[in-house]
Amino acid sequence: MKSKFISVMAILLIPLVCGCATLIIGAAAGGLGAYAVSHDTVQGDTDKKYEALWDSALAVSKTYGIIQSENFDLGIIELGAQSSKVTIKLIRMTQATTRVRVSARKYCFPNMELAQDVFVKVITGVR
Repeated sequence: MKSKFISVMAILLIPLVCGCATLIIGAAAGGLGAYAVSHDTVQGDTDKKYEALWDSALAVSKTYGIIQSENFDLGIIELGAQSSKVTIKLIRMTQATTRVRVSARKYCFPNMELAQDVFVKVITGVR
């Protein structure tokens, strides 16, 4: 009995001690699956147009804080928000698919909650 309990607990705790646990933001992002690629970064692929995602990312950035730099061709927006440095990166995977990557760090520490929040708002803000 004790060995079964230990085995089950070990299986359940393995994802918690690994470097990156999978993260699903399905309901908030309209069925979009997102996952953590590091302790401070969330990314996901979408079929929404690059230009529409760029406009959404700019609008979200302006509501969160001060945009420090932006480059449409590279798909990068850097801003300061809630004492954190946030980077939004749009990567064209194919003509129909764009990867959205959001990372946030506060005083050199990961701010995953802010990264998730910005990610969801960029995806859901597309018109």
